[in-house]
Amino acid sequence: MASNTQRRDLTRDRIVTAAADLLRTQGPAAVTTRRVAHEAGLQPPALYRFFQDKDDLLDAAAEQVFAHHVASKQTAAPSDDPVEDLRAGWDTQISFGLANPYVYGLLLDPARARDTPAQAKGVLILAERVHRIAAAGRLRVSEERAVNLIRSAGTGTVHTLLTLPPGQSDPHLADAAFDAVARAILTDEPAVPTRDQAAVVAAFRTLVPELPGLSEAEAALLDEWLRR
Repeated sequence: MASNTQRRDLTRDRIVTAAADLLRTQGPAAVTTRRVAHEAGLQPPALYRFFQDKDDLLDAAAEQVFAHHVASKQTAAPSDDPVEDLRAGWDTQISFGLANPYVYGLLLDPARARDTPAQAKGVLILAERVHRIAAAGRLRVSEERAVNLIRSAGTGTVHTLLTLPPGQSDPHLADAAFDAVARAILTDEPAVPTRDQAAVVAAFRTLVPELPGLSEAEAALLDEWLRR
């Protein structure tokens, strides 16, 4: 027999799933207490035992949709080409944003901005892909800057594509944006070119945690020098 905690968790999940379905298909305006309660098989007052207000419920719904998206990215096994893996991740993220405009809008709303577990995990996946590129000697900027450039370019690309009038849609914009970012952060050669100091530093930084004989403080100091 399920415990009270388990029953409560199942009920909350049922509410969030109902809200997420409405949010994805019809937008925030459709996520009303009455409609969500009806879809979840509950009475409207029951929702307030789990959520303070509609905004709280919307945040939970958006987080659930994005968490499922991030989980699907985690199941993709890395290939032998870290740059192609980065492009594949870019394509997946752009496709998610275009397929879920209401959810994406909530996640990017400055008034609601907060670090959720799913968003943090998504950034971590991106950082891991960038780290593999740096280890291959293909990165010409720091890993931190590469991650930030990719995130900002991806966000701007999705926002632009979602707001373009139907007659002005540009099906090649996402590819062009990725190519522009790639030129800014990647070297052309597969190995570390000694003439490109930034690429050498970026690649060396990936090895710092594995260097023998360094204390944690010394490794952190060396990483700080290299980052500068």
